Amino acid sequence: MNTCTPATRVYRPGTERALGLLGGGLPLLALALFFVYPLLSIGWRSFTVDGAGGPTLANYLRLWSEPGIARAAWHSLTMSGTVTVLALAAGLLLAMLFKRSRVRGRRLMFAVLMLPMLAPSLMQGLGLLFLLGRNGLVHRWTGLDTDIYGFWGLVAANAIYALPQATLIIAAALERTDHRHYDAALTMGASPWRQFLDITLAQSRYGLLAAVFVVFSVTITDFGNAIVLGGPYRVLANEVYDQVAGQMDINMGAAVGMLLLLPALASLLVERSALRRAGTGSEHARPADVRPGRGRDLGLGLGSVVVLAPVLAVFATVVYASLVKLWPYRLELTLAHYHTDLPDGYTPIFTSLKLALLTALAGTVLVFALTLLVRRARPSLARGLHVMATLPAAVPGLVIGIAYLMSFNTGPLADMLYGSLFLMAACNLYHYHAQSYLMLATGMRAVPGALEDAVTCLGGGLLRRLRDVVLPFTAPTVASVFFFLFMQSMVTLSAVVFLVTPELNLASVAVMQLDANGFVSQAAAYATCIVASVAAAALAMRVCATLLARHFQRRTPDVA
Repeated sequence: MNTCTPATRVYRPGTERALGLLGGGLPLLALALFFVYPLLSIGWRSFTVDGAGGPTLANYLRLWSEPGIARAAWHSLTMSGTVTVLALAAGLLLAMLFKRSRVRGRRLMFAVLMLPMLAPSLMQGLGLLFLLGRNGLVHRWTGLDTDIYGFWGLVAANAIYALPQATLIIAAALERTDHRHYDAALTMGASPWRQFLDITLAQSRYGLLAAVFVVFSVTITDFGNAIVLGGPYRVLANEVYDQVAGQMDINMGAAVGMLLLLPALASLLVERSALRRAGTGSEHARPADVRPGRGRDLGLGLGSVVVLAPVLAVFATVVYASLVKLWPYRLELTLAHYHTDLPDGYTPIFTSLKLALLTALAGTVLVFALTLLVRRARPSLARGLHVMATLPAAVPGLVIGIAYLMSFNTGPLADMLYGSLFLMAACNLYHYHAQSYLMLATGMRAVPGALEDAVTCLGGGLLRRLRDVVLPFTAPTVASVFFFLFMQSMVTLSAVVFLVTPELNLASVAVMQLDANGFVSQAAAYATCIVASVAAAALAMRVCATLLARHFQRRTPDVA
């Protein structure tokens, strides 16, 4: 019961209402303008043909009449299905290593696992090309005829790309398992293998299902590896890029983009259903107590080395290729490719850094305001806002990039927005909006509602509640969202490839352009610089989150 009376409030209700409207209206307006409007635009353009008078199904009919697109769709499904099986098996092995073993060196293995998240997706393709291409290291060292282009090259590159995401999802599911089940099984004499089948897999089945659909959706829409390694094995991402950038058939590109939207949307719906059925677990659940097991640790350790060795080899080879004079003919070491004499120099990297900072700053503020609005809204309204905030997870980067191209290259907003850093920042934000929102929504649950009511009763307004209650409990999560948006903006490719201009290029796109033009060592150097920048940001995130947690821990009242 709220015993606060109007007489105790010393702030002005009108000011409070204005701040609330501004804080809630701004993120909703941005969501409508930079996500809903572009999505409606690409949907409408997929039903139009240049020169036609009204909506038509001609573009969708062409999807079935052109054999190249049907073949690319089948290739995408086959490739993503194979990647999903491999990434799920490897992710389960690594998750067991991190959560169910005492293997030494797990922190180092975790650092290797995170490498694909620090780089553009095409870096995996570059590394495999340097290793297993026709002029790769393996061919030069052994004389074996190696050819990484095509199906198996895409499978290998995308499996490395998706491995960290699969592992993190499965590891989170294992962490929620109640260890009391293992105690009961041990008492009943169940073998370790029986415990794994009946408890580990059963308890984490919804996490495994979520990992399946996340991996499938991110690999079927991946663009970077398809450009580097696809070769004659064309997938839907190639078709989208060629329709828009090659043939300038934007309407047909919109139709193919809508086709790409279907598996991602299905993945999101299934994942949400799985999470709802999984629930939050028992509040009396006991965390895992990892007992010594020499055979188990030996098996998990050896298996993890086999899985992670290719990841490390791929990234190490890219760094090595950036340090040689002329790949693959003159392998003397040099730093010449880092002292680049290309026309743009390091400008794309500095532009990417500015873009990442703008995305992280504006995105954190907007997502925080939206999360706060959802927290304070009526349940029926909160559910609708939650769906809108998480819907961007179902839109692949290529689709949102094409949607921005269609929505902002003409019309009243074109002169102000197109070709600007601001528009690219908005594109990056809504590409990763759902993940940022879910991170902050989870952190916001730690804020005690009773403490907010107490501050209100003592005369505190919205700003006082934010300063004294909300931020002390959510500061580490806010820092994590900031650096998440920063890191993703540095490595993203598919969402911004259609928005760069000759005057405003980005580092990830520059890597693709350098590789396409034959400057492979410079492409490797650019990719290495991106990894170094994102790794520094990740380290800063860890330090900043730790310092914020310690600072606010001293200020946070004991509400137990």
